[in-house]
Amino acid sequence: MSKGKLYAMGTGPGASDLITVRAARLLGKLDVLYAPAGRKGGDSLALSIVREYLGEQVQLEERHFPMTANADEKAEVWDAVAQDIENDVRAGKQVGFITLGDSMLFATWVFLLERLHHKNLPMEVIPGISSYSCIASAAQFPLAMEQQSMAVMSCTAEPEVLTAALQNHECVVLMKVYGRFQQIRELLRELDLVDHAVMMANASMDTEVTYRDLMAVPDDEKLPYFSTIVVNRAWSAKVSG
Repeated sequence: MSKGKLYAMGTGPGASDLITVRAARLLGKLDVLYAPAGRKGGDSLALSIVREYLGEQVQLEERHFPMTANADEKAEVWDAVAQDIENDVRAGKQVGFITLGDSMLFATWVFLLERLHHKNLPMEVIPGISSYSCIASAAQFPLAMEQQSMAVMSCTAEPEVLTAALQNHECVVLMKVYGRFQQIRELLRELDLVDHAVMMANASMDTEVTYRDLMAVPDDEKLPYFSTIVVNRAWSAKVSG
């Protein structure tokens, strides 16, 4: 029996040509590919990104990871998927797991890694382009250089935690903006940083939208789920790019 191996791959921010060459080559050789789906029976965005690279032999396993506050419910799903992945690898299969952006940053994969890293499975993690790297490049809006520091924060953090990050770092990436935009914008206004913030939704996708003037965004505008703000206090958001 051939030796199985697990490959965890970041698909990048959305465009299919922003995955790494290494990931593209591995995708064509997989026996099984696990892909997270946003809802039961729904399509996997990560899978749509990589589909063109898949070999005909691959067995697709789309799995729904519930977005719920119920820790037991989530753990039950992660435990089940981790067990299925382990079984496939031990059966000698080349197994892949894909996730948006980079696998090691705010990604479902990390919860699976918690369950698999001590199993002594042959495993490789292939990095992916993060959404904020894509946003910085597309908006021509630098992240950090020289002695500057950068923080990557989830907007689910408490306001005082976000405030401290914005005060202590030259650049701050604010992820998971969806549903919290007005509160975040007000915080940036209070800290006199709103003119140093760029927001981008659906980076690298056909539906990409860039917001360089956060104060001009209507209060009732429904922002896309994949919306991220990059703040750089040394750079004006109004600089065209």
